[in-house]
Amino acid sequence: MVLNLKKIFGKGSTEEYVEIDLNAVPNKDTKVLVKPFVLRQYDDINDILNAVREGFTIAVVDIKTLKTKDVIELKRAVSKIKKTVDAIEGSIAGFGENVLIVTPKFAEIHRAPSAKPQKVDFINE
Repeated sequence: MVLNLKKIFGKGSTEEYVEIDLNAVPNKDTKVLVKPFVLRQYDDINDILNAVREGFTIAVVDIKTLKTKDVIELKRAVSKIKKTVDAIEGSIAGFGENVLIVTPKFAEIHRAPSAKPQKVDFINE
């Protein structure tokens, strides 16, 4: 795909083109990075979201600090992270009470099937 940026943005009439390969495969030497984050305040989500948006980072987020400080801010932060992860078709899951795992599209978080409670039949016992 070739775009004439000067025509699009109206900056003169000289012909300068930028070629963008939309089917480019990432470098095979690119490794997935598992990066820890600590969520101390709402603004810390920007670093997390930028890392996940790049596409090669799985974020392990410690939410304990913000959880003890301000639960409302924590809910806001988790909601924003979830909306962004949904938009990039990634995954988010909580592990334990203080850790979130956030992944981009290429990775999926395994979720064990929830165990349904068995009905107890007191009549036939």
